[in-house]
Amino acid sequence: MNPQAKLVFVSSILLGTTITISSNHWIMAWAGLEINTLAILPLISKSHHPRAIEAATKYFLVQAAASTLVLFSSLINAWCTGQWDITQLTHPTSSLILTSAIAIKLGLVPFHFWFPEVLQGSPLTTGLLLSTIMKFPPITLLYMTSPSLNPTLLTTMAILSTALGGWMGLNQTQIRKILAFSSISHLGWMAIILVYDPKLTLMNFYLYSMMTAAVFLTLNSMKVLKLSTLMTTWAKTPSLSAMLLLTLLSLAGLPPLTGFLPKWLIIQELTKQDMAPTATIMALLSLLGLFFYLRLAYCATITLPPHTTNHMKAWRITKPTNTMIAILTTMSLTLLPISPMISPTH
Repeated sequence: MNPQAKLVFVSSILLGTTITISSNHWIMAWAGLEINTLAILPLISKSHHPRAIEAATKYFLVQAAASTLVLFSSLINAWCTGQWDITQLTHPTSSLILTSAIAIKLGLVPFHFWFPEVLQGSPLTTGLLLSTIMKFPPITLLYMTSPSLNPTLLTTMAILSTALGGWMGLNQTQIRKILAFSSISHLGWMAIILVYDPKLTLMNFYLYSMMTAAVFLTLNSMKVLKLSTLMTTWAKTPSLSAMLLLTLLSLAGLPPLTGFLPKWLIIQELTKQDMAPTATIMALLSLLGLFFYLRLAYCATITLPPHTTNHMKAWRITKPTNTMIAILTTMSLTLLPISPMISPTH
């Protein structure tokens, strides 16, 4: 892709995100979401592969439907209350439609079917954008409207997302699909706490984005897309594979790594809200996710050659080390000691 074109698309993504997260008016928020959608489409379909074109088409249709619903919910709210302010979404019907629209945009269950397909058809770097920065504006809208959202609906969608994200990731061999189901599962953790402590949702999102970025950039550096290819990487880059193992365990939420921090605080907050059974269900369902993270980790590090794989060995090309990977991986592993600083005081 032409570097100038790529610059325009990436700038448009940043512009759309900034417009949405800084707007007070629903029309401005909607415009930002539209700019975002239109900017990411060429990046999804840049390889001209039929799978990439299919992914871009699916993404466009789903996001267009979701944006229409966002506009529809704000129109209903403005019609009934005379308010276009995002924080004044008080009408129950419009808050219900908005929750559904944002769930479609994020890929929460039961609107999750498009996300693994789109991620599978995209390059790894675009997949990283789809999993992190493209989810930031919808989560910000949920954050701003959190007092008027329906807690029962969000809790149901969150538990279903964690369950299905873990369950459907078990049988995958394509790494991008595994990471898509991992994202759906993490979104469940974000959605469940949204009504009770929205700041925890944002913190969970930031930490998830950081760990996912570390995993995607590492895989991109190794040029790995399937589990069978991942098995051959240990001989090429042992240190990077070892760091990938630890980052995946951090994504799974194992102490003493960073990924344990949001899960710990969310379970603590849920028990404070007298939702101990829900917290127990969420903790048990995260074991499903742990299974496929361990599978990825096993393929990355524990399958030492000579082992039986019918996959062709890749050429050893010495690539310069990426400083970004080093920074992100270190943060993904060592941020647990900051928990006293950010844990709620109430």
